[in-house]
Amino acid sequence: MKTARLAGAGIAAVAALTLSACGSEAADDSASGSEATNDGGTSSPMAPPSSSMSESMGQGVTTNDDVFGPACDQLPQGDEPGSLDSMGPQPVASAASTNPLLTKLVAAVEATELTDTLNSQEAITVFAPADAAFDELGEEKFNELAQNPDELAPILQYHVVPERYDAQGLQDAGTVETLNAEGGPVQVEGSGEDMTVNGAAVLCGNIPTANATVFVLDTVLMPGTNE
Repeated sequence: MKTARLAGAGIAAVAALTLSACGSEAADDSASGSEATNDGGTSSPMAPPSSSMSESMGQGVTTNDDVFGPACDQLPQGDEPGSLDSMGPQPVASAASTNPLLTKLVAAVEATELTDTLNSQEAITVFAPADAAFDELGEEKFNELAQNPDELAPILQYHVVPERYDAQGLQDAGTVETLNAEGGPVQVEGSGEDMTVNGAAVLCGNIPTANATVFVLDTVLMPGTNE
């Protein structure tokens, strides 16, 4: 078993901006999903999930045995902070905050003050760029985004799917809508360690947290680049 719990989930926190509008769309789990309300959350336009997406609601929950990817063995081991065992019981933003591979993602989430809203969500999928992915943007660009939440938020939203998918579910769907509907759908291709998300390689996928399944990527996804 590869240990890989890259709490990339942190990025999902961004989802919080619009997840309050999505909580009631949880298929078989709608009873609990419909109770998710976010204080002060601003609703942004988002296309409703298709019937095939709705059928997958309530699924997508993974275990430590399901994780895969070349970077999974870079996670802390045992019960160390940031390890698979440590992050599993925690909501996604809290899990990410302990992971040494996701420090820049966590900083981005904190800059938008979305940690609490992310943690309160029922079931989401998070595409979480590793620190190296943010490094490719350059320190100047990263700092610029961190100081401009209005510009950063739509980028983070583009990394969060308001439904929970595992790798097989993403593969079957082919494309999924994110919280940033205007950014266009995210395209999933390949399978296993050859899976890509809008061309970004999955470094460690199927990472379980209490309320999200996380896929750590080697690239920051930019809205509108897959249209």
